Amino acid sequence: MSDACAARPGLSIGYENVDGTRVVVLRGEIDHHHRDGPQEALLPPEGSPRTVADFGGATFMDPSGVDVLIATHQAGGRLRLVGGRELVRCVMAFVGIDVFIPCHPTVEDALTS
Repeated sequence: MSDACAARPGLSIGYENVDGTRVVVLRGEIDHHHRDGPQEALLPPEGSPRTVADFGGATFMDPSGVDVLIATHQAGGRLRLVGGRELVRCVMAFVGIDVFIPCHPTVEDALTS
């Protein structure tokens, strides 16, 4: 299922391909020390314009993580966000990410949208 995995202290990034949609699973802290990994992982790969970012295992996200989401959205493709812990969801809601990037409660919901 997972075709690649990047690990850094405080952050791990896993990848899955589900029926042509790239699912990026983020676990740990997304901050200024760990922004390059998520940015690279979330950019839409050629031939797979749909990306689902699963924040279910993300424990923290600062404004650097928000910048990554905005840059990814602006790069094109179809980005969908999934859940996350309360702190991560609060950051997303506070800055209004859900206004321009669809947010879903589960990966399954994001895959069918």
